[in-house]
Amino acid sequence: MKLGIVPVTPFQQNCSLLVCERSNRAAIVDPGGDLDEILDALQQSGAELEKILLTHGHIDHCGGTAELRRRTGVPVEGPQREERFWIDQLALQGERFGLPGVESFDPDRWLEGGDEVRFGEVRLEVSHCPGHTPGHVIFFSRADRLAIVGDVLFAGSIGRTDFPRGDFDTLIRSITTQLWPLGDDVTFVPGHGPMSTFGEERATNAFVADRVLAGAGGGGEGRQRYL
Repeated sequence: MKLGIVPVTPFQQNCSLLVCERSNRAAIVDPGGDLDEILDALQQSGAELEKILLTHGHIDHCGGTAELRRRTGVPVEGPQREERFWIDQLALQGERFGLPGVESFDPDRWLEGGDEVRFGEVRLEVSHCPGHTPGHVIFFSRADRLAIVGDVLFAGSIGRTDFPRGDFDTLIRSITTQLWPLGDDVTFVPGHGPMSTFGEERATNAFVADRVLAGAGGGGEGRQRYL
């Protein structure tokens, strides 16, 4: 599987373009906006779009979903159904952040932990990872040792939990029980910023490094920061 990253919106959200090398079929993960740039990247790849995948319902991750589905005719899969709370507010989010024309939508398929999504010959495992938002999911390619984690985890940080229905302890539990068991060698694409590995974050992350969690009895060193 080939990976391309297109930073979109004023939030510089990492929209991922995933291409199955055997079938030349593609999936776009988290089309928050700037659709012309995303579609240009797709055209340059030479691949045929098969699906839109979503990690969660914040505007910078899914604000362009309704329009992209209209323009391409492909189905939308994800996130988990608790994200209806955020997806229904997309127009309001657009007004708040000065991003007009953003629409709510109904995914063609809600996802649950343990589900699998496919495009071409690629298989992605789905894990439900609440905490940043209630219905956040992540996508994992076991064959490629690659995870798309949205705003659950970042290089050196974690997702913010001060939004409605966010919860710090739930987020820490999602990271330690859903991400870490996938393996230290797994490279991940965060919702913002540079890629990293789970092993690097277990060694150095100020919130979820093994030494931090051991010293805090399962909590992090602080609860204020995040992206």
